[in-house]
Amino acid sequence: MEQEDIWDADVARRYDTPGTGMFAPEVLEPTVDRLARLAEGGAALEFAIGTGRVAVPLAGRGVPVTGIELSPPMVERLRTKADEATIPVIIGDMATTAAPGEYTLVYLVFNTISNLLTQDEQVECFRNAARHLVPGGRFVIELWVPELRELPPGRTATVWHSESGYIGLDTYDTLRQHIVSHHFHFNDSRRAELFRSPHRYIWPAELDLMARLAGFELESRHADWDGAAFTAESRSHVSVYRLPTAP
Repeated sequence: MEQEDIWDADVARRYDTPGTGMFAPEVLEPTVDRLARLAEGGAALEFAIGTGRVAVPLAGRGVPVTGIELSPPMVERLRTKADEATIPVIIGDMATTAAPGEYTLVYLVFNTISNLLTQDEQVECFRNAARHLVPGGRFVIELWVPELRELPPGRTATVWHSESGYIGLDTYDTLRQHIVSHHFHFNDSRRAELFRSPHRYIWPAELDLMARLAGFELESRHADWDGAAFTAESRSHVSVYRLPTAP
């Protein structure tokens, strides 16, 4: 499964769920609040900007936002909310594509760094962030913690969410640190709709080493955008990395 094939026009059309899921105010508002503070009055660059879930409200707070996005259909969806002058977007890979200008903040939310399927690509993503940042600039990553403790010997899948009309499960290849996320949507009929996406999972310690290779230091890590403490039981984290300030 190539990323270009996954994030097609059909997925882009169904991606936005206003007011619910990752678009719920209790999810989105703390994200935007924190990013606006971390930008410290400068410009922000979003890797994998998608349909503008975060970029549009962040720009509404007065933060200039530019995006990099691999999927033209996702950008077409964004264009129904903001024009090119308001939120410029460069089509390309977040590990290698350059955006014009300098930024105080680069951010990558909702587990998207795991869409890069090799360690080398993930390291290059950090290096690409560093190339865009001014001295002292920050790179923020939101990422889930792999649930390997849920896998007893002989089992290769976990159900990570279940509710009426939806089941989400991940199948693991622990040798390559790969998973495939399976999203089943169903109603009262006998048919279900399946969406799948491949990922390479990253432990927090491995993420920190990637950051060091690109010249970053870990500034903070919390369990969520509200600043809850990150513990051994946390299922995700928001990690803020920072470049050294100019001598």
